[in-house]
Amino acid sequence: MKGLYFVALPILVACGHHSTLVQLSESPTANVPYCSQLPPPEPPKLTGVLESLNLNPMQTHALLLEEGASAIVSRGWLTENAAESIDAQYFIFSADNLGLVATDGLLRAAERGVRVRLLLDDTLAHGDPDTLQALSLHPNAEVRIYNPVLNVGVGRFSQAKNVLTDFRGANQRMHNKLFVADGQVAITGGRNVGSEYFDLDNKSNFRDRDILLIHGAVKEANTSFEAFWQSSLSVPLEDLIGDTPPIPVGEAWRLLHDYSCNPAHFLPEIRERVNRVPQSFLEMQSTGLLHSVDDVHYVWDPPGKNDGEGMWAGSDTTTTLIELINGAKESVVIQTPYLVTTELSQGVFQAAVERGVRVRIITNSLSVTDNVMAFSGYRRSRKALLKTGVEVYELKPDPEIQESIMNGPLRFRFVTELAVHAKSMVIDGEIAVVGSFNLDPRSANLNTEVLAVLHSPPLARGLKHRIETEMQPLNSWQTTQTDNPDKHAPWGRRLRLLWARLVPKSVL
Repeated sequence: MKGLYFVALPILVACGHHSTLVQLSESPTANVPYCSQLPPPEPPKLTGVLESLNLNPMQTHALLLEEGASAIVSRGWLTENAAESIDAQYFIFSADNLGLVATDGLLRAAERGVRVRLLLDDTLAHGDPDTLQALSLHPNAEVRIYNPVLNVGVGRFSQAKNVLTDFRGANQRMHNKLFVADGQVAITGGRNVGSEYFDLDNKSNFRDRDILLIHGAVKEANTSFEAFWQSSLSVPLEDLIGDTPPIPVGEAWRLLHDYSCNPAHFLPEIRERVNRVPQSFLEMQSTGLLHSVDDVHYVWDPPGKNDGEGMWAGSDTTTTLIELINGAKESVVIQTPYLVTTELSQGVFQAAVERGVRVRIITNSLSVTDNVMAFSGYRRSRKALLKTGVEVYELKPDPEIQESIMNGPLRFRFVTELAVHAKSMVIDGEIAVVGSFNLDPRSANLNTEVLAVLHSPPLARGLKHRIETEMQPLNSWQTTQTDNPDKHAPWGRRLRLLWARLVPKSVL
């Protein structure tokens, strides 16, 4: 989540608001009609494409989305081809280039009669309420904000009061990432909406992972979204900022349309791949990358996680992960951006090692982490974790694997800094877990999280191979009791660790 933590006064997370729509209206290209250069949209194809795959509706059909390109074109195609509904739920929804194109995609879906519901955490890091308001003012669209006590529509005095008088409530964030089209296809995993989660940032990107689900467990994902949408913690955006946009709503819609039609913003290479998604589905099915799985569970924490149960009561996702590790017989392989262990998690790992299970974890090194504060929590518990017998690997700043996992046809344009953001686990090479859960106390006790748990040896083996490749010496350092990679980090990062130690591990 790129350097963002709710452990101090909200002034650290809420910045002065600059309307993206106003900036677009003042840009030199504001009146260039790029949309006139595009062919008219075709009728939605989602149902037809699913029928052509001839999938068993009683099973869940799963596809790992490893590259940013595959993750963005999947969402793009589903947005363009949903016929009835789009339900989306995110922790971060940026107003950067990708976020503006995504917002316009949802707006266009609403214009063709699709019911669009967008639920965002109040963090709204790098986001813009005015742009979201323009979407929400369409009759077929609505935007709601989860637990709005820190940012959207909240003044500085109220922010400080909310943190000081209800620290737990202010820190209960919705970390879920979910996109559902027509109640038939869902995408979940680690990616927020922002360029850096899809290998499209010019400076730094995340190594992330999603999983696309068809039929089966999508029903559980629908149930989860509905519970959050109907929760009293989810407040309509207009109730927070009103229904009067900074520019006329029709003008705002035109600006969004022309922005995303501009080939400088929506690259032709990506648009071409979006158009090829039906063919790609068929190819993935024929090559065995689209897995049909009988036993899949979409596990989710309820809204208001731990309300009335104490701040550190754990959760459904936490319990699920512990049970999976406790049931491991041979191996546990984990990938997580933040690795802040406690006596509880260290005990779970040690028990696994003592019964002969090999436990390996890959995380970010100090050289690449986007969150030095979280890394400080990892550093404080690193020796204790290593004493349990767990093998720990830390990503290098220039991993060889980077070129192969970057953006396909865009690779030559985006060779940048890279940090782990994927949250995944494989048990015994048979059970794969992909979700939003970071291995830290915040995910365990404060943030609501989601997990897709798939009992599928072929899918699990493929995911295990991916993670193991990134553990190799050309990609990561192995940390030991006597040697760690911190010495490779710039002095500035090492100095920042000194003040980061002031933050309690329990809120990292």
